[in-house]
Amino acid sequence: MLSEQAAATVRATLPAVGAHLDEITERFYAGLFTARPELLRDLFNRGNQAAGTQRQALAGSIAAFATHLLEHPESRPDAMLARIAHKHASLGVTPEQYALVHEHLFAAIAGVLGEAVTPEVAAAWDEVYWLMANALVAIEKRLYEESGEPGWRNWEVVERVAETADVVTFRLRPADGGPVADFRAGQYVSVRAELPDGARQIRQYSLSGAPGSALRQISVKRVRDAGDTPDGEVSNHLHARVKEGDVLELSAPYGDLVLDDAADTPLLLASAGIGVTPMVAMLARLAETGHRAPVTVVHGDRSPADHALRADHEAYAGKLPDAAVHFWYERDATEGTRAGLVDLDAVDVPAGTRAYLCGPLPFMRAVRAGLLQKGVAASDIHYEVFGPDLWLSRA
Repeated sequence: MLSEQAAATVRATLPAVGAHLDEITERFYAGLFTARPELLRDLFNRGNQAAGTQRQALAGSIAAFATHLLEHPESRPDAMLARIAHKHASLGVTPEQYALVHEHLFAAIAGVLGEAVTPEVAAAWDEVYWLMANALVAIEKRLYEESGEPGWRNWEVVERVAETADVVTFRLRPADGGPVADFRAGQYVSVRAELPDGARQIRQYSLSGAPGSALRQISVKRVRDAGDTPDGEVSNHLHARVKEGDVLELSAPYGDLVLDDAADTPLLLASAGIGVTPMVAMLARLAETGHRAPVTVVHGDRSPADHALRADHEAYAGKLPDAAVHFWYERDATEGTRAGLVDLDAVDVPAGTRAYLCGPLPFMRAVRAGLLQKGVAASDIHYEVFGPDLWLSRA
């Protein structure tokens, strides 16, 4: 917890720091990448940096952590920390890098706030930073120890399947012929791809195959320029250049959006677009274990033709004794599906339901609001965000 003196200083300065966090994080990244350009080339997502979403996520996490320390001094926001730690572990972040971040972050704070950063203010925010950093280092150390696989490993593509016009599934086996550690349904791996300019960019993709398989399976959606976001460097590279027989570098599986093994708990699995990938893995796991309680499957997509892994989505749900499937399509809805956007008003949600969400942030916010209205406890609604987690920064 924060010391009494630091807590008082952080409370007094949080409004000023919070008001300038976007400027602070922009200056922080500029200074960091000037000093260490290889971090932008080989660690940080260049697309997220260009779009500014990584700055928003960092600002949101700092503000949320500081606020939690003030409002709940006897605890820490473990759910937020675990989410960040899993992402860091998938990237191979090291304890030494936290000192580097500290150096450039505090230089940015001083540069933006100027004389307002007195020694007392600097010391108080230093406490905040190291409380957060040391907690993350400890969680990441445990994750590395539990992963069961080396940090980066070469995997051979043994099959490439076009799921839709913009989604390709890659099935992979270890290039070294070694064993495949199991994963928990809902987890993801990082893929490190060498791009034509020599950069080795890293992206996360959910494991879309069934746990327990001798192969890894990822399903990659090609990210196209949407005006506010550029073409996805890695997704387009994988679509255009990676074929059967090629080798990809993968991390061990990470991610905290995972199924609990309570066979008597009603579940709701809600996805949109490529958010279907972890949900298919979850359904495969539920089918394998013979989950007895009701399972509500909700998915929204642009059209049936854009619904990746639809056959698996339906097949695994069909193996469950008590499953209800609801698909919405913005166009070309077919018999047994619904037209438009996902709307939970007409969906029965059993009491005691635990919900898992994955998809664009507006979709998840809408589904979460609908679930809360139906009496689902906030603590029973879990989510996964592809890319920087902007849930807190836009709350």
